Amino acid sequence: MCTDRTSLTLPARLPIDAWLRIGRNLTATADSAAWWLGDWLVYGQDRYPERYRRAIDETALDYQTLRNYAWIARKFTPERRRTGLSMQHHAEVAALPPVFQDLWLDRAEQGGWSRNELRRRIRSTAASDTRPQALATELRLAVSHARRSVWEDAAERANCDLTEWMLRVLDAAARGRGLQHEPLRAAMAG
Repeated sequence: MCTDRTSLTLPARLPIDAWLRIGRNLTATADSAAWWLGDWLVYGQDRYPERYRRAIDETALDYQTLRNYAWIARKFTPERRRTGLSMQHHAEVAALPPVFQDLWLDRAEQGGWSRNELRRRIRSTAASDTRPQALATELRLAVSHARRSVWEDAAERANCDLTEWMLRVLDAAARGRGLQHEPLRAAMAG
């Protein structure tokens, strides 16, 4: 086997078990790299806020992808991460409260579920009326790119992802706090 940055050359006669083992190793490396990038971005955002965007530019990866990596890394401290599950498994449950995150990750780990199977089971549970509490409700909102950019910048300054920042602001507003009220400004700032 020979590798470089842009290719993987395999021997002409490679037994299937060796080929499968290589695939598992490559998958584990790719998933580890996603976690590492998330942790790297969180470190940079916490310590060099003015350089965070430059760090994103340096990777040549999509801005939203890297923000997602950082968001997931923040949601799951290293001791809560399941080595038997991919970052994508964690992404499926990241928006849930921690108790439900752990519940679903435990189930996925014990059942050997793929990320798609985890997603399917979460959706079917949320859609059924047999559980008294809903796991989550999805809300879609159409906004201009300029407005979203302003909101993302505010969320970044507050050291949280856009969804978390929006929920804080909306919760503060729902509790009857006006936009000029000090606690709302604190919620918006983090």
